[in-house]
Amino acid sequence: MNNTTSLNFIEKPFGTLPNSTEIKSYTLTNSKGTQLTVTNYGATITSLKVLGNNNQSVDVVLGFDDVQGYIDSYSLPSAPYFGAVMGRYAGRIKNGKFTLNGTDYQLNTNLGDHHLHGGTVGFGRAVWKMTEAGIATNPFIKLQYISPDGEENYPGELTVEVTYTLTEDNEVIAEYTAVSDKDTVINLTQHSYFNLDGHTGNVKDQQLQVFTDTIIETDDLNIPTGNFIAAADKGYHFLTPNHCPEVIDTSFVIKDNSQIAAVLTSEKSGLKMTVQTNQPSVHIYVGGNCGNELKGKDGAVYHSLSGICFETQNFPDAPNRDNFPSAVLRKGEKYYQKTVFKFENNK
Repeated sequence: MNNTTSLNFIEKPFGTLPNSTEIKSYTLTNSKGTQLTVTNYGATITSLKVLGNNNQSVDVVLGFDDVQGYIDSYSLPSAPYFGAVMGRYAGRIKNGKFTLNGTDYQLNTNLGDHHLHGGTVGFGRAVWKMTEAGIATNPFIKLQYISPDGEENYPGELTVEVTYTLTEDNEVIAEYTAVSDKDTVINLTQHSYFNLDGHTGNVKDQQLQVFTDTIIETDDLNIPTGNFIAAADKGYHFLTPNHCPEVIDTSFVIKDNSQIAAVLTSEKSGLKMTVQTNQPSVHIYVGGNCGNELKGKDGAVYHSLSGICFETQNFPDAPNRDNFPSAVLRKGEKYYQKTVFKFENNK
């Protein structure tokens, strides 16, 4: 449905691209007072308001007031990718190279010699098409993007859909599907920066727990070596709740997808967020890419401790590592990724 307005689904203008394309935002609301706002620019989550202590509404993700803020953010030396869907391959691919079916591919490089989050443009800067919305008990929105064969030098025309659902249990469910007309590689994720004290706050006093003791070892440029090491070897002690780290950019290996992968809690707001996924990894990121060059929503000045990312995904550089889960999507087969962010008030 298009141009739809109801009590739990509202469509609004969100600005205009330089080529005069009009961008929309879509707000879903459940009976608990939670509001999820998404834009079709990058399939980006721009706002997520949850009731915390004393029924105060807390916007728990970083973002901008309109599409121009997102456009400008991509011109920074290191783009923050606030709230967007990352693809065709989230994370790093060493030297932007991989071999598939005996053919060598050289992707566009946008992190020195390496490929990051889909390359020069990537899915976070694409205009997605809103194809479906549901205004039932659990409102949802479905967005679609068709990535042409050869985009960023990836093989195959890839049709991608992401569905965001807001449930009555205060879950934000992100589901991704994709089909390609050629064999290709794929790794999608959601790149929201969360802050349970609100997007103007600081995550350093929030508690992080990650239910694994294993991480992917990386070199000095954060490219995987192919080895797995103990998280404690890098000073990460999150099997029990601990303060959010001031700097982290690390993939934690998920050993049991039937269980919660990570938990973030705030004493101040009383909010708790759990993360569960069918992916083999949650890449946790804090520190950097939130500089004060741009003002965020409501004039907020973001900084390196403004938010924490939980990028549920395959391992970085998996196309080049036989001992990592396969990143190959065969022609005509269906890719499926699901991640659930659940919010509760602890008090």
